[in-house]
Amino acid sequence: MRERDNPWSRDLPKSLSAPREWDAIVIGSGMGGMTAAAILAKLGQRVLVLEQHYVAGGFTHTFKRPGYVWDVGVHAVGEVTERSLTGRLLTHLTDDRLHWSSLGPVYDAFDFPEGLHIDFPDSQRQFRENLCEAFPNEVAAIDGYLHKVREVAGAMRSYYLGRLLPTRSGRIAERVFAGPAREAFAQRTKPVLDALTGDQRLKTVLAAQWGYHGSVPSRASFAIQALVTRHFVHGAYYPVGGSQEIARTLLGTVAAAGGWTRIRADVETILVERGAAVGVRLQGGEELRARRVISAAGAIATGTKLIPPEARSAEWVRSIAGLRPAAAHVCLYLGFRGDIRRAGAGAANRWFYNTWDTEADAWRIGKGPEDRIDEAPILYCSFPSLKDPRHDPGPEERHTGEVVTFVPWERFEPWLGTRWHRRGEDYDAYKARLQESLLEQFLAKMPGLRPLLDHVELSTPLSTDHFVRPARGSIYGIEPTPERFQNPYLRPRTPIRRLFMAGSDVATVGVIGAMMGGVLAAASAEPVRVIGLLRGLGRRG
Repeated sequence: MRERDNPWSRDLPKSLSAPREWDAIVIGSGMGGMTAAAILAKLGQRVLVLEQHYVAGGFTHTFKRPGYVWDVGVHAVGEVTERSLTGRLLTHLTDDRLHWSSLGPVYDAFDFPEGLHIDFPDSQRQFRENLCEAFPNEVAAIDGYLHKVREVAGAMRSYYLGRLLPTRSGRIAERVFAGPAREAFAQRTKPVLDALTGDQRLKTVLAAQWGYHGSVPSRASFAIQALVTRHFVHGAYYPVGGSQEIARTLLGTVAAAGGWTRIRADVETILVERGAAVGVRLQGGEELRARRVISAAGAIATGTKLIPPEARSAEWVRSIAGLRPAAAHVCLYLGFRGDIRRAGAGAANRWFYNTWDTEADAWRIGKGPEDRIDEAPILYCSFPSLKDPRHDPGPEERHTGEVVTFVPWERFEPWLGTRWHRRGEDYDAYKARLQESLLEQFLAKMPGLRPLLDHVELSTPLSTDHFVRPARGSIYGIEPTPERFQNPYLRPRTPIRRLFMAGSDVATVGVIGAMMGGVLAAASAEPVRVIGLLRGLGRRG
């Protein structure tokens, strides 16, 4: 699809007659916002999606440099085939225009200290065998862990239904019908693993995918750890054509129903009259009216920045604002010329652990430009061009790579508020040191790629803040701790009538977690019709 054919633009197309009142306005075009908008569109509603960035998609968008295209947040997605309800829903919402390619029989390959290598495969049986082969004396602990994972996953449908209800009745429903999930959300991962085994290496391996949710075992809710493990039980996938296909297909559904997505449309405030949301005001003063408003801008931002100032002192706002965002990150974007498969790259993601300590939550990068920069505890490496069967490397064999690790947000706060690409010489020097250090760490792990390297650039949490605006640069929103999941106000239905929240903050983390947040928002707005839609899709399983 050519860029001018994308279902978004700065202004409404001339061929589209805007209603005086939209059926819904969705703030933010991340996975949660797009899902909510597409569901309502499938119900025949005209939805206006507003995106402050110059491209739609949130963390599913891509960016280009001459000869290269990178994704910014889609590296491995589970539960997208016809085996799962979410996969069937995506097929329905995109009219089967969004397709997925498997990363292969191994989707994540882990290298730990002391030469331990473990593959995470697309088979639950093989996963168990890989663990038992590496830890033959820990079979009981491994089986105990996998049993807990299944138990949590089995209780999630009732948990999500409880989230649709208002605060008081929802808490009662969750307590009655989703006990195992509610209990697991209240537990932390570390004590659960400690009770299963005393083998620190096994505990590190079991928790090794904490990078997919952004919270170390001593803080993370065990439910989120279990859901990540369960999420990939049938492997991981990547969108055919690249991650931008997610936005093109979902927002294409919105456009087909008479809606649209406006980019560079920065919402200043949500309009509230007589206790109900009635629309939004954009920066510049333009007002847009709707029967309901769905904010997919993050729960913290919704309460502290988007609702009217007089409403921001409410208990629900203060309660959500007190929660801690998940970790920030840096990403090294790499371009290669040559056969990177021969040099060790593949569709599977590579994780390089430099420590057995799963509490090492961030790269220690010093406070100033001359401070010591240590080795990152974890490197997460992805090669998007090898995941996409449509990628054409051309005669020069152009390919892309990404290297991600977590960093302390506080190290970048001194430059918060500076302009993109104009943050000052001190920032540029600091960023250059980080880029050089991270690149050398990566090439030490995969030295065969060094002669093929053609392009290098680093994004920092300030880039994330500029383009996506999550709290404290967090790629995962609010940290998935017990405190988050026990918060009574993190629900799609807010105390302000006709104002709903979508995205990962009201569900779980990642692409599918954010998608479920969109499902919950749409179901809260149109409960009978959306639940009926889901039941129909569920009967196909």
